[in-house]
Amino acid sequence: MHDAAPLIDGFGRRIDYVRMSVTDRCNLRCTYCMAEDMQFLPRRDLLTLEELAGLARHLVARGVKRIRLTGGEPLVRRGFLNLARELGALRANGLEELTLTTNGVLLSQMAEELFAAGIERINVSLDTLAPSRFAAITRGGDVARVIEGIDAARAAGIAVKINMVAMRGVNDTEFVSMARWCGERGCDLSLIETMPLGEVEGERADTYLPLTHARAALEREVTLMPTSYQTGGPSRYLEVAGTGRRIGFITPLSENFCSSCNRIRIAATGTVYGCLGHDQKVELRNIMREGGEGALDAAMDALLAGKPRRHDFDIAADTPATSRHMSVTGG
Repeated sequence: MHDAAPLIDGFGRRIDYVRMSVTDRCNLRCTYCMAEDMQFLPRRDLLTLEELAGLARHLVARGVKRIRLTGGEPLVRRGFLNLARELGALRANGLEELTLTTNGVLLSQMAEELFAAGIERINVSLDTLAPSRFAAITRGGDVARVIEGIDAARAAGIAVKINMVAMRGVNDTEFVSMARWCGERGCDLSLIETMPLGEVEGERADTYLPLTHARAALEREVTLMPTSYQTGGPSRYLEVAGTGRRIGFITPLSENFCSSCNRIRIAATGTVYGCLGHDQKVELRNIMREGGEGALDAAMDALLAGKPRRHDFDIAADTPATSRHMSVTGG
């Protein structure tokens, strides 16, 4: 395998965690994530599964320890399980963890094969347990299918964490009930502040809710205790007393966590973002196809040299530096 120097940015942060999108397509249309009539990219614009696997091998050779597969919805990509098996085999070369973020719709059909491929921990996006509210947020989704998928994943041996985007006036009365439901099912929970990314309809500022409100609501009902647990992602965890379960808080706006950023994000097109809060990126698709490993290394090193110290999201104005559709839920 190609041997290269570690991935280190201009601030000395070692990049060992990659979020890799395998598709921009999704079988739901969550209101905070994409427009109802979302126009997806032509398939020819996406990296092939072979190219995704090759890029992952190269990044692991440069010291990447964790890869999270995202979308869109990764499970809709034809051949996804083959990709997962190839990436799972990279544990023999230094990869420590392969994880997945999914909406759970197809999970019940694929859970056992995902575990066999080496995916032992997943995040499932689930913003509400109320069927009608879930259908409204996802524009027609069936929460029962997601719960069935979560149960199938747990039965297959996969650790499940629920990702819940906190939205004022939408699901802000459900934090305690979701935490209890997660405890009953043996799942951790991450609460996530709305992030101003992607092309959607409506103003995110109307539903933005600082997680201090969610934490206060939880602490009125349960006891939250400090824990040293971490996953390498941006969640800051507390343990729910008496349950052994944890609640993570992802606070890109109210509590900036950029100083410890160890991540880059790769879109399904091969575009690599050093920071989602800046239009700072490099296009790898043609470089990979035409330039070889030397050109790939040079492009990655140039990107990391310019990786910003922190993002510049502005929820009040809802004017991010970039506009794109990528999964942003945390590790």
